[in-house]
Amino acid sequence: MAKSPSRLKITYRKTKEKVHAKKHAHRAAHPRLHRAFRRTHREDSARALELPGLLYHVMSSLKLIWKHKRTFLPLILGVVIINIFLVGLMSEETYVTIQDTMEESSEAFATGQVGIVARGGLLLASTIMTGGLNSSISDTQIVFIVLIFLIVWLTSIYLARQVRAGNKLKLREGLYNSMSPFISTLVVAIATLIFLVPVFILIITYSAAVTTGFLATPFYAFLFFIFAGLLLLLSAYLLPGALMGLVAVTTPGLYPLAALNLSFDLVISRRIRLFIRIIFFLASLLVLWILIMFPIILVDLWFKDGLGILTGIPIVPFFLAMMTAFSFIYFAVYFYLLYRRLLDDTN
Repeated sequence: MAKSPSRLKITYRKTKEKVHAKKHAHRAAHPRLHRAFRRTHREDSARALELPGLLYHVMSSLKLIWKHKRTFLPLILGVVIINIFLVGLMSEETYVTIQDTMEESSEAFATGQVGIVARGGLLLASTIMTGGLNSSISDTQIVFIVLIFLIVWLTSIYLARQVRAGNKLKLREGLYNSMSPFISTLVVAIATLIFLVPVFILIITYSAAVTTGFLATPFYAFLFFIFAGLLLLLSAYLLPGALMGLVAVTTPGLYPLAALNLSFDLVISRRIRLFIRIIFFLASLLVLWILIMFPIILVDLWFKDGLGILTGIPIVPFFLAMMTAFSFIYFAVYFYLLYRRLLDDTN
């Protein structure tokens, strides 16, 4: 007569079966493709994604901001004021120095309306990277910039979420209630910087290659560009999931690693389409900077050079700082709407 298993063994087997069933259910609900050197078949990795057009997505993001401008405009002004006190604007003397340097480098800028337009374009190109901030930024001010960016990011996503929920927007509630996932967002932001390490390595190695003349030999230059392409491809592979993770982590109660896992599940087999939208966002942001800041720079040149008034007033640096704050808000709203469409996609 066979001996019946003990109660301890029966309990162990049942527990083991439950754990395996739970693990298989989790794997079925969270596809983890491309994680091994095995071939992933197309029918297994193909995931349809229904998204609106590129221009429609841009316009819907701008429309959301414009429709609730009474909430977002005070946020922009508040960010600019905080920047002035903690970081500082680019001084008018620095702006005038850039302008004088360009005038000395070419006599063609001194005559004709075409010269004024060209000067305005070069001034915009030379100051757009500063965002209207102080050119000599200390390490402490960099920390302030990061903190301000995270606050604007969380507040903008909270306000956009309230818009989708049909609730009435209040900036005060956004500032108070959106800060709960601050530490989690900071952790995901650090992870995003780690994902961009290949780009930083590329910048360092390129500077060293140019300094040492390594790229002068065609064969070595060919090897370097292959190396650069692989590094860029690696960061491009990780960047969409990291950006979606920055949005996902703002969900109440969601931990950083869980947010990253969720975001990378969402972007599996969709990275190319998402990366195209990232590039289109940057292109739309550049167009907005040109359309808004270029006329302001031209008017500033006309008042100060043509009429000789308003000299010494940092008009352009102030509007540059406002455009920088607006860019942060636009960045948050754009990717929040993209994240919501990924979640709401029935495929």
